[in-house]
Amino acid sequence: MARIAVIGAGMGAMAAAARLATGGHRVAVYERADTHGGAVRRYERDGFGFDTGPGLLHLPAVYRDLFLKTGKKSLEQSVALSQVDPAGRHLFADGTDVVLPNASRGGVVAALDAALGAGSGERWSDLLVRARDVWDATRRPLLEDALAADPAVLGRDPYPAAPVRRGLFRRGAPTLAETAARELRDPRLAGLLGSYALAHGFDPRTAPASAAVLPYIEQTFGSWYVRGGMRALADAVHQRCLERRVEFHFGADVTAVVEKDGRAAGLELADGTRAEAEQVVAGVAPLALSALLPGAAGPAPQGLDGAGPGRLTVCLALRGARPAGTPHRTVVHAPDQAAEAAALARGELHERMTVTVLRPDDDTLRPDDRSEAVTVSATVPPQGAHGLDWNAPGVADRYADAVLAAASAALPDLADRLLWRMVHTPAHTERETGLAGGRLPRPALAGADGAHLHPDNRTPVPGLHLVGGWSHPGGGLAHTGMSAAVTADLIMGGPGGSR
Repeated sequence: MARIAVIGAGMGAMAAAARLATGGHRVAVYERADTHGGAVRRYERDGFGFDTGPGLLHLPAVYRDLFLKTGKKSLEQSVALSQVDPAGRHLFADGTDVVLPNASRGGVVAALDAALGAGSGERWSDLLVRARDVWDATRRPLLEDALAADPAVLGRDPYPAAPVRRGLFRRGAPTLAETAARELRDPRLAGLLGSYALAHGFDPRTAPASAAVLPYIEQTFGSWYVRGGMRALADAVHQRCLERRVEFHFGADVTAVVEKDGRAAGLELADGTRAEAEQVVAGVAPLALSALLPGAAGPAPQGLDGAGPGRLTVCLALRGARPAGTPHRTVVHAPDQAAEAAALARGELHERMTVTVLRPDDDTLRPDDRSEAVTVSATVPPQGAHGLDWNAPGVADRYADAVLAAASAALPDLADRLLWRMVHTPAHTERETGLAGGRLPRPALAGADGAHLHPDNRTPVPGLHLVGGWSHPGGGLAHTGMSAAVTADLIMGGPGGSR
């Protein structure tokens, strides 16, 4: 039985802690903030509650596996989990309005044909069939297994070329946007595809075609909601850790990883105390971890550690009940997605953004049935360098106004119903989590010569491992859960797998 010190109490770190404690190890978590969950947070006021991090769960099997292998209560016995149906409503600048069902290929085809014209659904479906090839080729090496010693194969885009006539294939398009233009042949379908990339922090103009796997995952395995919001899932994972006797130390700022005889031997805290351990698991970005290590022993920084832009979330407390039949999620598409992406790449904010409106039918997030809690979010530049000064007077409110102007297509009565709003910016994310610039980690993608891979869960320092969205296989609730399984398996003597 080893003593294991975990840096951070984000979702990946907690999931790894629960798995390791179940394996018989003594696990202690050290978190600089005053709570768990990392960026999975909730804002509460006047009986209203809002997720300021992710609002939906995809690939719930990752967390089903976590709860199955760490205790008696299953995921469904720990949280109230339900499929979101329809999966979402999409509003385009030309007035096109399409509602897509959850996890129904035939239903999606029919909905797209009805809204965008005959043949639209089949073109979308054919693209997702090729995305399934990406999923089949990369599921194990990119998601479920530890990163290979030579991950060069993942640098090649597995998205197959589309057939042009019998027996012939075109050369595969190098980017997602080019793939959309060639195969979908409708700017609205291209915008639909690109919106999945933007939501995960990718630029459709530069992301590899393999990014088509993102809508494939969602449309195949569904979108899921946890009653009480995603914060309820973070609370359940924390509770599972406590049941496995994981120790939590909040307000514990780690200043160094202690090394002895060439391997990790514990942590040093800001108050001068030391926590001895035989293994250290770091749920932080590699750049941050490098600062905790003496000399140059840490993992080599890789770009911005897979970091994407930030997220702007506007929490809306509304008077009046949620109208019956309101979709849980509505995406209002920008008139010019390429211009939006170009502005993001420059660290600027485009005034006409793609926004996501979440309207959960959840009585735990509102004071009574005559109220509604709504969040409106957009992918935005980070705080500070290469982004915006979100702390500057008027900046947050200016862009919140722009976000709500776009969202008015889904919330036409907002002005009459608004009680108050709260604006959560990348500057808030940075303060709450310590993530530089409030940048959010992106999921790993194959292709682009490995530019979208994440650092290995193993580090050059024996006894020191990485976990969470900043390490393989990247960001997002499902990916961080898989990262935890890989890291825990490596420490417990396995090959490093999440299966």
